[in-house]
Amino acid sequence: MSNIALRIDRLPNTPLLRKILFLTGIGWMFDAMDQGMVSGVMAAIGEDWQLNTGQLGLLGSSGMLGMALGAALSGMAADKWGRRTVVMWTLIIYGVASGLSGFATNFSMLLVLRFVTGFGLGGELPAASTLVSEFSPVKVRGRNVIILESFWAWGWIAAALVAYLLIPVYGWRMAFWVGALPAFFAAYLRKAVPESPRYLESVGRINEADALVSIMEKQSGIAVKRDEFNPGVQKKEKKVHIPFLELWSKKYIRSTIVLWVIWFGLNFGYYGFVLWTPSLLVSKGFALVKSFEFTLIMCLAQLPGYFSAAYLVERVGRKMVLAVYFAGTAVASWLFGHAGSTNEVLLYGSLLYFFSLGAWGCVYAYTPEVYPTVARASGSGWAAAFGRVGAFTAPFVVPVIYNAYGTQVGFTYVFILLTGVFALVSLVVAILGKETMGKSLEEISSGV
Repeated sequence: MSNIALRIDRLPNTPLLRKILFLTGIGWMFDAMDQGMVSGVMAAIGEDWQLNTGQLGLLGSSGMLGMALGAALSGMAADKWGRRTVVMWTLIIYGVASGLSGFATNFSMLLVLRFVTGFGLGGELPAASTLVSEFSPVKVRGRNVIILESFWAWGWIAAALVAYLLIPVYGWRMAFWVGALPAFFAAYLRKAVPESPRYLESVGRINEADALVSIMEKQSGIAVKRDEFNPGVQKKEKKVHIPFLELWSKKYIRSTIVLWVIWFGLNFGYYGFVLWTPSLLVSKGFALVKSFEFTLIMCLAQLPGYFSAAYLVERVGRKMVLAVYFAGTAVASWLFGHAGSTNEVLLYGSLLYFFSLGAWGCVYAYTPEVYPTVARASGSGWAAAFGRVGAFTAPFVVPVIYNAYGTQVGFTYVFILLTGVFALVSLVVAILGKETMGKSLEEISSGV
């Protein structure tokens, strides 16, 4: 294990790390706002432009296709040019594209802009989670990444408020204009968030890595003897990354298969219900404003889902939390699909958001841990990209089932399908997943 890694892993949560976590989390929150507002926007645009369910599905899937491409390319870019650089540029891309979406004059134009928005959003998430994971000491690494992911809940809550308060009054374009804020935030983020020390070391920028870790050591009161760590002469910068096929070599194949199954199943299941919740509730007889209100209440259940996962992930382990929370999501999906009253819709919907978002947090914590530094962002990016294929597919599959069986029965069948998907992922994790709790990133990757 490198000296940089050893020094990071013996640190507590330092002020610099908390600052990085908070600022990266704000970017994450903006991502979630965009995704959350799409849910409300789909229902509103559907009424405004008289779109059918197939067109609405295409609108949802265009963003997911962009996210898949963005995740795949940004992961490789982050391993080549740095995590911070990718986080900044992807924020700008999706912020600008979201703002332009508010000026869309027809359905085709909106599809293209949603694709570009998705490209930026999909690229930002793997790079951001990798950055926080590499900055974090071993004893709080999983918790920190789940806390980062918990900003997703605040973004969805903000999106639900925008949908509930603004869209009925100002129209759906306002939601996209609010989504342009990340483009302005990225400029500040570039100055305030440093590059990952582990990445800097991997490309030979040893002195920069040493300087960053030294700041955190000083903040925590840890003294380092120069004979214990001597950065020496700055090495010539190296460009180190592995090709895609290397992820399927004997060294990584088990981890890659497990991650791809997790990401595909989670994306298919999550976006199968979350993008359609307002529209499905409207079809069950609830008014559009009332469906936004229900979604806002259910979004609040995300927070205890995240925080409980963050607590458990450093106590019972990643594998146990993933298996249990995916199983809980499967049960909640079944119950939500069979809900027959307003109280049942709210209760089972809240359970669905609780378990699914707790699982999301743990997935983001687990994913960067199973690859070495030279492959971490690429491996995470490709897993996320394959997951977005599931997210791309779900908006098409849901309306097909829904229309084939009618309003009431179709609603139930959609959630039966999602129940099976979440249950399968839970089994794969329980059987093939491996535990990473309490191990350094270098120790895990060397034993993959």
